[in-house]
Amino acid sequence: MDKKVIALIAHDGKKAEMVEWAVKNKDKLKDYSLCGTGNTSRRVAEATGLEVKSFLSGPLGGDQQIGAKVAEGAIDAIVFFCDPLTAQPHDPDVRALLRIAVVYDVPIATNKSTADCLLK
Repeated sequence: MDKKVIALIAHDGKKAEMVEWAVKNKDKLKDYSLCGTGNTSRRVAEATGLEVKSFLSGPLGGDQQIGAKVAEGAIDAIVFFCDPLTAQPHDPDVRALLRIAVVYDVPIATNKSTADCLLK
């Protein structure tokens, strides 16, 4: 049986929080195939030693790449630590990713509490 795929995304102001969460949940995350946007995937891989497939950085199209994979049925869940207090230049891409996750009924966790629930 193939592993379920979780995409990991974090805005710049939330990357440290994502890394902390991934390290804390390393034993659970090893049971999944992981992917993520540019720096988030790299930082999680370095901190955990887990393999994380890397897409482009979010502002350079990574959010859209992950959205396309959701539409293809290739991503089962998304953990996206977004920063609601900082303006994002690629906000339309972020909104499109959130919309596509809803359309395809893919769970999307936007903070540590919901991300923890996703792994239970």
